[in-house]
Amino acid sequence: MRLSFCGNDNASAYNISAGVLRNVCFVDALNLVPHVFLLFITFPILFIGWGSQSSKVQIHHNTWLHFPGHNLRWILTFTLLFVHVCEIAEGIVSDTQMKSRHLHLFLPAIMGFVAATVSIVYYHNIETSNFPKLLLALFLYWIMAFVTKTIKLVRYCQDGVPFSQLRFCITGIMVILYGLLMAVEINVIRVRRYVFFMNPQKVKPPEDLQDLGVRFLQPFVNLLSKATYWWMNTLIISAHKKPVDLKAIGKLPIAMRALTNYVCLKEAYEEQKPNRSPSIWLAMYSAFGRPILLSSTFRYLADLLGFAGPLCISGIVKNPSNSYLSSEEFLRNVYVLAVLLFLALILQRTFLQASYYVTTETGINLRGALLAMIYNKILRLSTSNLSMGEMTLGQINNLVAIETNQLMWFLFLCPNLWAMPVQIIMGVILLYNLLGVSALVGAAVIVLLAPIQYFIATKLAEAQKSTLDYSTERLKKTNEILKGIKLLKLYAWEHIFCTSVEETRMKELTSLKTFALHTSLSIFMNAAIPIAAVLATFVTYAYTNDKPLQPAQAFASLSLFHILVTPLFLLSTVVRFAVKAIIRQKDCFYLLIGLATLSNINIRIPTGQMTMIVGQVGCGKSSLLLAILGEMQTLEGKVHWSKSSGTHSCGWEPHRDLNRYSVAYAAQKPWLLNATVEENIIFGSPFNKQRYKAVTDACSLQPDIDLLPFGDQTEIGERGINLSGGQRQRICVARALYQNTNIVFLDDPFSALDIHLSDHLMQEGILKFLQEDKRTLVLVTHKLQYLPHADWIIAMKDGMVLREGTLKDIQNKDVELYEHWKTLMNRQDQELEKTTLERKTLRRAMYPRESKSQLEDEDEEEEEEEDEDDNMSTVLRLRTKMPWKTCWRYLTSGGFFLLFLMIFSKLLKHSVIVAIDYWLATWTSMDNANETYHVAVFSILSGAGIVLCLITSLTVEWMGLTAAKNLHHNLLNKIILGPIRFFDMTPLGLILNRFSADTNIIDQHIPPTLESLTRSTLLCLSAIGMISYATPWFLVALVPLGIAFYFIQKYFRVASKDLQELDDSTQLPLLCHFSETAEGLTTIRAFRHEARFKQRMLELTDTNNIAYLFLSAANRWLEVRTDYLGACIVLTAAVTSITEGPNSGFVGLGLLYALTITNYLNWVVRNLADLEVQMGAVKKVHSFLNMESENYDGYLDPSQVPKDWPQEGEIKIENLCVRYENNLKPVLKHVKAYIKPGQKVGICGRTGSGKSSLSLAFFRMVDIFDGRIVIDGIDISKLPLHTLRSRLSIILQDPILFSGSIRFNLDPECKCTDDRLWEALEIAQLKNMVKSLPGGLDAMVTEGGENFSVGQRQLFCLARAFVRKSSILIMDEATASIDMATENILQKVVMTAFADRTVVTIAHRVHTILTADLVIVMKRGNILEYDTPENLLSQEDGIFASFVRADM
Repeated sequence: MRLSFCGNDNASAYNISAGVLRNVCFVDALNLVPHVFLLFITFPILFIGWGSQSSKVQIHHNTWLHFPGHNLRWILTFTLLFVHVCEIAEGIVSDTQMKSRHLHLFLPAIMGFVAATVSIVYYHNIETSNFPKLLLALFLYWIMAFVTKTIKLVRYCQDGVPFSQLRFCITGIMVILYGLLMAVEINVIRVRRYVFFMNPQKVKPPEDLQDLGVRFLQPFVNLLSKATYWWMNTLIISAHKKPVDLKAIGKLPIAMRALTNYVCLKEAYEEQKPNRSPSIWLAMYSAFGRPILLSSTFRYLADLLGFAGPLCISGIVKNPSNSYLSSEEFLRNVYVLAVLLFLALILQRTFLQASYYVTTETGINLRGALLAMIYNKILRLSTSNLSMGEMTLGQINNLVAIETNQLMWFLFLCPNLWAMPVQIIMGVILLYNLLGVSALVGAAVIVLLAPIQYFIATKLAEAQKSTLDYSTERLKKTNEILKGIKLLKLYAWEHIFCTSVEETRMKELTSLKTFALHTSLSIFMNAAIPIAAVLATFVTYAYTNDKPLQPAQAFASLSLFHILVTPLFLLSTVVRFAVKAIIRQKDCFYLLIGLATLSNINIRIPTGQMTMIVGQVGCGKSSLLLAILGEMQTLEGKVHWSKSSGTHSCGWEPHRDLNRYSVAYAAQKPWLLNATVEENIIFGSPFNKQRYKAVTDACSLQPDIDLLPFGDQTEIGERGINLSGGQRQRICVARALYQNTNIVFLDDPFSALDIHLSDHLMQEGILKFLQEDKRTLVLVTHKLQYLPHADWIIAMKDGMVLREGTLKDIQNKDVELYEHWKTLMNRQDQELEKTTLERKTLRRAMYPRESKSQLEDEDEEEEEEEDEDDNMSTVLRLRTKMPWKTCWRYLTSGGFFLLFLMIFSKLLKHSVIVAIDYWLATWTSMDNANETYHVAVFSILSGAGIVLCLITSLTVEWMGLTAAKNLHHNLLNKIILGPIRFFDMTPLGLILNRFSADTNIIDQHIPPTLESLTRSTLLCLSAIGMISYATPWFLVALVPLGIAFYFIQKYFRVASKDLQELDDSTQLPLLCHFSETAEGLTTIRAFRHEARFKQRMLELTDTNNIAYLFLSAANRWLEVRTDYLGACIVLTAAVTSITEGPNSGFVGLGLLYALTITNYLNWVVRNLADLEVQMGAVKKVHSFLNMESENYDGYLDPSQVPKDWPQEGEIKIENLCVRYENNLKPVLKHVKAYIKPGQKVGICGRTGSGKSSLSLAFFRMVDIFDGRIVIDGIDISKLPLHTLRSRLSIILQDPILFSGSIRFNLDPECKCTDDRLWEALEIAQLKNMVKSLPGGLDAMVTEGGENFSVGQRQLFCLARAFVRKSSILIMDEATASIDMATENILQKVVMTAFADRTVVTIAHRVHTILTADLVIVMKRGNILEYDTPENLLSQEDGIFASFVRADM
C-alpha cells in the first residue's frame, strides 16, 4: 500500500475548488505548521545552550521556580500530551479502515505530541537558567496552535460533524488547552514584565535555595520531579559510593523547622483563648489543616483511578474486534483500553504517593511543634513533681518517644478515614453492576467480618499495652541489675535478680503470645476474607442466575474484591488509632502538694561573702538552696533578691522570680551533659583560656584530664558514667566556678572528694578564686573544719534553722553546739598553710594506671575497626549484601521443626491460592460447564486456602516468639555471668540497648516483617508464573523489567539502611536531651540557661526530622519506581495477551495477577530493607553472646565446704599477683600478708595503688594469675564462685539500694527473721527512722534509693553487711561520701557490732584507721609498710606518718 499524505483512494482529496479551508487534508497540513515552527526555533537553543546567560545569584541544583503559573503549566501540558495520545490512537484506528494510508489522520498529532514534549523541556531549561525573554517563542507557538486548531473546529462545525464523534471532542478540548496555555504565558509577561515593559521585575530566590546547606528539595523542584522524586536520585546513587551522613542530608527548609511550626501551632492555640478554653485539636487543625485536605484530595483521586483496573480488565476480556470512531466505540478497542489501563495506573500511583508524602511532611511538622511544646512544659515543671515521682523520667521519655509519634501516625492515617468509605461504596456499586444481587452476598461477607477485624485490632492494642508495661518493668529491673552489678556479684545475688527478670520476661512473653496470636489472626483474616467473599459470591451466582459466569465478570469482580478488602482491613486500624490519638492528647501533667520539708525559715545571706550551711544528714540543707532558687513548692513566704544581688531573705513567690540573676549552682548529685569535659565546664559561656585553666587547676582536674583518652575533648556523659563520683563532682563545681555570675551555690561539693582534693578546692577554688571576685557564695557542707573560713554560718536541724551568725556569735551564744563542732573538726589550722609543692606531690591521679593503658589499647582497637570500616565503604559489595548469615541464625534460633513447618505451609498456601484462580479461569471459559462439579471443586479449594492461611500466619508468629524467647534468655544469662571488667569497659547504655531496643525489635518487629516479606515475594513469583503460563511471550518483556527492578532495589536498600540508621541515631540524642533536661532542671534554671537548651532541642529535633523526611522521601522514590514498573508489567501482560488472543479466561487471569504485582513489588523491597536493618539487632545480640563468662565452678563441690566457713576469719595472702585481664599489666605484684582472726586491718595508699584491687581479689573479681589467698585453711581459687562470694561481706564506696522494700534490700534471699533485720537496723542507727516510715520493714525504696539521703543509704549498706553473718567484712572506702556524724556511727558500729569479725578497711580518710590493729600501706601494687599504726607513726619519715599529718 503506497504512502501519501491525503491518501490515494479518493480523487477529491486534493480538490480545493470549494476554498482552501474547506479541504480537510489541507486543514490537517496547516496544523503541522506551529509544531514544526516550535521545533525549528527551540532545537538550536536547547542544543547550543545559554552561554554565560545564567542567574547571577549562586543557588544550587537549578531548582528555583520563579515563573508564575508554574504548576498549572505542567498540568495543562500533561493533559495536552494525553489528548495528543488519544488523537494519535484515533487517527491510527481510523486509518486502518481506509483502503490506502492517510498520513494526515495521525501525522500532525504525532508532531503535536513531540512539540508539546519539547515545549515543557524548553520551558524547564529557561526557568532554571532564568532567561525569560526566550519564552516569547512559546508564546508565539501557543497562539499559532490555538488559531490552527480553532480553524479545524470551525470547519467541523460547518460540515455538521456530530458531537459524539471522537475527533470533534478531541479538537474542542485542544482548543481549550491551547487557549489556557496562552493565558498562562500572558500572565508571565504581566507579572515578570520581561517584554513590552520598560522595567522588568527583579526576583530573588527563596532563602532556602540560597543556603547551600539545604538539600531537601521536594518543596522547590518542578512538578515532574516532585511527582517522581527525581531529585532524590543524586542522594540514592551517591549512597552506593559512600554512606549517607548528616552532612549529605543537610538542613531542613525553614518552613519545616520545629520553631516555625511551634510558633504556628502556638498562635493557633492562643487565638482560641479569648472566647473559650482552647483545644489542641482545633489548634492542630487550623495550623496543619490545609495540607491534610490536599493529601485527602490526592487520596480520593487515587482511589477513584484504582477502579480503572477492574473496568479495563472487563473490557479487554470481552474483546470486541470491530471498531468505529465514535467516542464510545473508540473506548472499546482493546489496545486503547490497555494503554488507558497503563495511564490510569501511573496516575493512580502518582497521586497515592503524593498523598502519602504530604501527610508525612505534615506529620513531621506537627511532631516538631509538639516536641517544642512539651519541652517548654518540661522547663517549667517544678522539681518537686520530679522528686516526688509524679512525673517520672520514664513518662517524659514516653511522651517524647511514643506519644508524639502516635499523633504523627494518626495524621498519616487521617486521609484514609474519609477516603475509605467512598472507596467501599464505589466498589459495592460496581460489583452490583457486574454480578447483580450475588455481589451483595460477597460484600455482606466482607462487611460482617469487618467487626471481627476491629475486635482483633482492639485486642492487639491491649496486648501491646500490657507487653509494653511488662517490658518497661523488665527494663527497670535489668537497669538496676546493671547499675548494681558489682554489688550483686560481690554478694552472689545475681541469680536472685536474674530470676526476678526472668519472671517478668515470662509475663511479657505471655502477653507477647496473645499479641502474636492476634497478629496472626489479623493476617489470616486479611488473607481469608477475599477468598470467603469470592466463594460466597460465585456460588450464589451459579445457583441464582441462568446465564453462566463470564470471564469478564469473574475477573473484574475478583479484582474489585481485592480492592475492597484493603480499606476494610485498614479501617479498623485507623479507627482504633484515631481513638488512641484522641486519648493520648490529654496530657499528663498534674501537680500535687507534699508535706512541708522546710518550715519557718527566716535567713539573710550577705552579699559578696561566704555563707556556710551545716547540719546532719537529711536536715534540709539542700532543700533550703532549692527553696531559695524557687525550686520547691511554696506553702507560704517569699524570697527577695536584692538588686545588687545582695541579701536574700527566705520564703519565695509561687511563680518563678524573673528578676533574679543567674546563679552558678553545683547540685549535690553531680549532673553532667552528654558532651565533652570542656563543654561541661564552660556550659555555654564564652571560652576564656586563662579562666578555664584557673578553674581546672582549682578543682585539680588537670591530672584527670591528662588521663582521659582525648583530654578535655573526651565525651563524657551517659550521666557521666565513665567517670568516678569525685571527678563528676569536681567537673560540676568547676562549671559553677567558671560561670561569670555574682552568686554561687555549692551543695556539698566535698562529699565525694578525699582530704587533699577538698583542701585544694577550698583553698584555690573557694577562698582564692571566688572570694577574690567578691562573689556571694552559699556552701552546704559536712566538713566542719572549714567553718573558720565562713563569714556567716547557718546551722540547720529537722528542716528548721537552729542557729545563724558568725562562728564567734555561735561560740558565745551556743557553747554546747560549738564544742560539739570542735570535736568533729579534729584538725589544726596550721595544716592549711602547707606548701603547694607538698600538695602537688600528694595530689591524687584519679584514674588507675591500668585503666589508662587499657584506654590506649581500646583506642588502637577502635582505630583498627575504623580502618576496616574504610575498607568496607570501598568494598561496595558489603554494603549491598543482605546479612543472610544473621538471618539464618535468627531462623534457626526458633528451632528447625518450626522453620520447616513455616516454609512448607507457605508454599502449600500459595499453590492452593493459585489453584483457586486457575480453576475459576477454566470454569468460566467453558461454554456449557457442569455447574455442580465446578462449584464443588471451587468450594473445596477455597476452604483449603482459608485453613492454610491460618496455619501459615500462626507458624510464623510462633517461630518468631520461640526465637525471641531463646535469644533473650541466652543474652541475660551471658551478661549476668560476665566478668566485672566487661561492665567497666562497656557503657551501661550500650548493654541496656540490647535489652530494650534490640529485644523489642526481635520480639515484635521481625516476625511481621518476615511474614510480609515471604508473602509478597511468593505472591509476586506466583503472579509472574501465572502470566507467563497464560502468555509465554511475556517472559521476553520480563527480562528488562527484572533488570530494572534489581537495580532499583539494590540502590534503594543501601540508601534506606543508611537513612534508617540516621533516623535512629538522631533520635537518641533527642531523647537523651529531654531526659538530661529533666534531670538537670534545677541547674539549668539556676544558671538561667533555658533559652540555650531550647535552642539545642530545636536543633536536635530538626536533625531527627530531616533524617525521617529523607527516609520517607526515599520510600516514596522506591514506590513510585516499583509502581511504574508494575504498570509496565500490566501493559506488557495486556498487550501480549491481546496479541496472542487465546482463551479469554486466561487473559483475565493474567491481567488480574499483573495488577496484584503492582501492589506487592514495593513491599518486597521495603520488607527486604526493613529486615536488613532489623537483623542488625540480632547481630548485636549475637556479638554479646560470644563473650566469655566468669568461671563459676570450683574444684571443690559446694557440699565439701563446711556450712559455717569461714568461721574464724583468718586470712593468708601468699605471693599474690593480680591483673584485670590477661593482656594487661599486673596491678598487684607478689603481695604477702597475714591477718589474724578478728583483726581490724586498715589499707591505705594513693588512688591507683592497688587498694581496691586487693579487696576485689578476695572475691575473685579480678584475675589471680599467681599466688593465692587462703581463708580459714581453704584456698579461695578452689571454691565455686557462688559459695565464696556468699560467705563474705563488703560495703562499697557508692551506696547501692534497689527498688523494692527495705526488707528486700537487707535480705533479698529472705533467709532472716524480722528480729534479725531490726537488730541490724538498730546497729546502723536507722531503726527509729524506718519505724516512722509507713510499712516499717516493708516501706518502699525508690529506684536507686533516691528517697533516702546518701548517708542513710550508706547506713543501710552497713545494716545489709551485718545481716549476713560473715566473719569477714571488707569496707571499700565506705565512709568517702558521708558526713562526719554518720562516719562516727559507722566507726562505732565496726568497733562494737563487728568486734569478733575480721574487718579489712580500705581507707579514704586516714584517721579512720588509726584505731586499727594493723595498717598496710600500698603503692603501685606493692606493700610498702606493714605494721601497727603506733609503730608506723613513730617512723617520722614513713609514708603513713605523712598521710596522717596531711589528714589531721
